[in-house]
Amino acid sequence: MLPGSHVAPIKNVGPDSLRSPRLLADAFSEFISASSLLEASYRDLQREVAHLGFELAERNAALTRSLAENDRMRAALQQMIDSMPCGVLVLDTAEIIVMINPEGRRLLELGDAEVKSLRDLSAISKINFESLLARSDDHLDNELCLSSSTGKRWLAIGNQKLSCAPASQEVGSGRTPLQSIWILRDITANKLAEQEREAARSAMALAEISTILAHEIRNPLASMELFAGLIAEDPGQTSQWVSHLRAGIRMLSGTVSNVLSIHCGTNPQLTPLNLISCMQTGVEFVRPIAEQAGVSLSFISEDDRLTIEGNEEGLRQIILNLICNAIRHTPCGGKIIVSIRPLGTSRALVEVTDTGCGIPASLMQHLFDAGFSASGDTPGLGLAVCKRLMMQHGGEIRVSSRVNCGSTFQLEFPTL
Repeated sequence: MLPGSHVAPIKNVGPDSLRSPRLLADAFSEFISASSLLEASYRDLQREVAHLGFELAERNAALTRSLAENDRMRAALQQMIDSMPCGVLVLDTAEIIVMINPEGRRLLELGDAEVKSLRDLSAISKINFESLLARSDDHLDNELCLSSSTGKRWLAIGNQKLSCAPASQEVGSGRTPLQSIWILRDITANKLAEQEREAARSAMALAEISTILAHEIRNPLASMELFAGLIAEDPGQTSQWVSHLRAGIRMLSGTVSNVLSIHCGTNPQLTPLNLISCMQTGVEFVRPIAEQAGVSLSFISEDDRLTIEGNEEGLRQIILNLICNAIRHTPCGGKIIVSIRPLGTSRALVEVTDTGCGIPASLMQHLFDAGFSASGDTPGLGLAVCKRLMMQHGGEIRVSSRVNCGSTFQLEFPTL
């Protein structure tokens, strides 16, 4: 009961009885204060709960929107993959097919067949995907020729392995594969176009060869026909006309060799040979051409024991081209000197020097380009063939020239 609510009055009015009302009053005061604090805390708690409920509702709404956006993106990506002009195949680590788009099914001619694993796919498509997947490369490309009901077709297959490092491993350590993505493309049209381009290139090369041969062979043939007629008319001068015939035949031989070297360039077989003997044979081979032009041709050698790894036919073609080039630009009565000497202990130097008209500095950079001719009277193959043959022999070719004084071509070979 509250103070002052007693039925009977309190008779004990001693000191203890006087303290009791004050204690009760203090207790009630503390109780009221605690109740106020409790009410305030409860109101704060209600506000916090309301705030958390609002935040939770907002986050739930954002999560719902995010899930919806992910669904839209997933649907859009799936639509993009389904409409791609190439096949897409995704496998997990257990070689189970995660996804294959319609173009992939068409390229592999799967039809409506249910394909769950890579083994099923290999069995139906007749392509050994398992062996391709077993390769250790993280990225590989293959081109396969397949037989179908419509004939042969080419399929390009690219495989990209996606992988990540386990959390317990440091960066740069072993990586665990997650999935592999395969891209399939029909490249039949590309292959057919490539074959057509190759056929067109072959036809153009054949036409170019025919044009060059027709241009280069016409004049020597006419000269040879003239000399043959002179032999028939004047048997007493046979040796002179035969020498001219030999020169014409060797010019034709050089022209044919140049054309074949440029258009059918195969690497010659190299064997150890005596450079001096080979070059001297080449000089003697071309000597009738120099005599016909009235140009002096001499050969000088400082050492007859220079051995290189080379091809005799190729070396003879080099010296033939250089001397014929010198003859064309050296007037009657001029000189051509072919000299050979050792260069250090592991190199040999061949020099072809003429007293011709020289080469302008503006033409030097194009001198060894196939098809370049300063005069326009030749197909411009000789020096290009020389450069190619020198590279095949592991050597170098250089030229120095002074206008109206002559030119010197230097051939540097590694020796054995």
